[in-house]
Amino acid sequence: MDSIKRITSFTVNHNVLEPGFYISRIDGDIVTYDLRTRKPNADSYMDHSTMHTAEHMFATLMRNSEIADDVVYFGPMGCQTGFYLLVKNHPHMEVFEVTKKVIEQILAYDGPVFGNSAVECGNYRTLNLDAAKKEFAAYLEVLKNVEEADFVYKQ
Repeated sequence: MDSIKRITSFTVNHNVLEPGFYISRIDGDIVTYDLRTRKPNADSYMDHSTMHTAEHMFATLMRNSEIADDVVYFGPMGCQTGFYLLVKNHPHMEVFEVTKKVIEQILAYDGPVFGNSAVECGNYRTLNLDAAKKEFAAYLEVLKNVEEADFVYKQ
């Protein structure tokens, strides 16, 4: 096991990481963004329903945004403190602005959760729009104070 390389995300000091919008890694034309909604290791984690619903809502709206064709992936982190967004061929600031726009759309949305059926989802009974809205409302407040220089992890 001595020859196994640590993955990039394990090289970030999670003890000093704050909620924010970060560039996690760049692989060719694909950028992995760390949408960190909660402070790691602070005993405040998203529950399954919040993560699941946030993923349904954000992924659907992001894949219907002006950068839809270049969204590679969106999904929750196993540590329950945020999400990864993978996008190709767009400037970081554009992705940041679209991210805020999508969150605002989620907060304004008043309808059924996207993919809320047994046909569309393998665990559709765990969806809770109010929980996802609460998570994104708090995260949007964080993003109001983020500038492009903040996209880099602080160590």
